[in-house]
Amino acid sequence: MEKIFNNTADAFALKSDTELERAYFLFKMIASQPLVRIGTAVTNFALKAHLPVEGLIRATVFDHFCGGTTEDDCLPVVDKMYTKGVSSVLDYSVEAKEEESEFDKALDITLKVIEFSKTRQAIPFAVFKPTGFGRFDLWQKLGEGKTLTVEEATEWQKVTNRFERVCKAAHDANLPVLVDAEESWMQDAADNLVGDMMAKYNKEKAIVFNTLQMYRWDRLDYLKKLHERAKKEGFHIGMKVVRGAYMEKENKRAEELGYISPICISKEATDINYNECIAYMIDHIDTMAIFAGTHNEDSSYKLMKLMAKAGLEKSDKRVWFGQLYGMSDNISFNLAANGYNVAKYLPFGPVRDVMPYLIRRAEENTSVAGQTSRELNLLKAERERRKLE
Repeated sequence: MEKIFNNTADAFALKSDTELERAYFLFKMIASQPLVRIGTAVTNFALKAHLPVEGLIRATVFDHFCGGTTEDDCLPVVDKMYTKGVSSVLDYSVEAKEEESEFDKALDITLKVIEFSKTRQAIPFAVFKPTGFGRFDLWQKLGEGKTLTVEEATEWQKVTNRFERVCKAAHDANLPVLVDAEESWMQDAADNLVGDMMAKYNKEKAIVFNTLQMYRWDRLDYLKKLHERAKKEGFHIGMKVVRGAYMEKENKRAEELGYISPICISKEATDINYNECIAYMIDHIDTMAIFAGTHNEDSSYKLMKLMAKAGLEKSDKRVWFGQLYGMSDNISFNLAANGYNVAKYLPFGPVRDVMPYLIRRAEENTSVAGQTSRELNLLKAERERRKLE
């Protein structure tokens, strides 16, 4: 198969020289773990002290990794990317909230995004996080099989009502909705609720998508069990398939509490797990739909080969490739240029409220071997290419 991901002209066609230089500067910073730690501490202090730093953040890291502060604010980015065939998933990326008012706000924004997106081809999915609709501790208590108090049961009913409203709105709008995965010790409760939503709203095709974090060694077994349920109850399975975002936290908790870590023993084992999951889903594509969220070039090539072997069109709407905005443009834009379905996760929200998300992104990039250096090498290659034009 032709290697398409080294084409920097297509990858960075939408970036001006100034934006290219900003990206190079940011990834140089992210490549240094000490700088990320210092930058995180300074940023947190400045925001808590209400120092006037939001303008600087907006002009640098925010604008590189986020679409804007509101869904309307994102439209120029959405429209610009779509000129190259790359779609957007508007992701309200406000994290670590614990109040009912914030959960209701997240619900309202998610419903608004569904309404906003249903007539726009450039926005083919909605998305939300389980903890955007309910307290983490509540999810954890359910995930651990503990009995809820009367007050907690009332609180949980509000969470399920929020899920119901979003999934019904997505079904009515014919707009698939991705439910993000989180830490393993709350994920069982999320899996159960999303599974019930699939059984209800995925009768004709995949509308509700769960997320599989394949750095967990148990996820393929979970998918196969869900598949058995789906065959019995007659519904389609939608899955966003990723490697995962909480590895260090997962391993640390397992060690502290003395249980077997849910994380695969090695990066190689994770890669094998990811690719086996994708292959299983392609084998059952008649009743499944895949959103392959990956920044891994080898896994992207493998999925392309699997599609070709299965006789699927590149544009088959049951298979999407996804990357985060501001990262892996060489994968996103080259896939789109070759006719595949591609969508970028486009985070948005108030600058101050999105900072936990941005800090997590920076920390993840420093811990993923090779990711930042690959970004830097591609940006450097494009800088050199432009000098020769």
